[in-house]
Amino acid sequence: MLAANMKRRIKHELSDEKPTVWIGKEGTTTRTIGEINRQLDIREMVKIRMLKTALEKEKAKTLASQIAEQTNATLIEVRGHTFILYRRRKPRHA
Repeated sequence: MLAANMKRRIKHELSDEKPTVWIGKEGTTTRTIGEINRQLDIREMVKIRMLKTALEKEKAKTLASQIAEQTNATLIEVRGHTFILYRRRKPRHA
């Protein structure tokens, strides 16, 4: 669980950023989850946008929660069709 000030900092950092991952009509595929994991490993946080066609069966918050669970990330915020995930980087041992 992240502290409120940490969530606020992450929201602020990504507020002007454009989404780096788009979820299309295929929904969440293993390729999409892999890309989200890759970006989380590099940047710790990622902004994701869902197209309306990806949300035919589910609501945005539900889909975002499922993706967060699949990637072992924390869901920071869902706003419209856009959401932010955060996952602390694993320390690398030399």
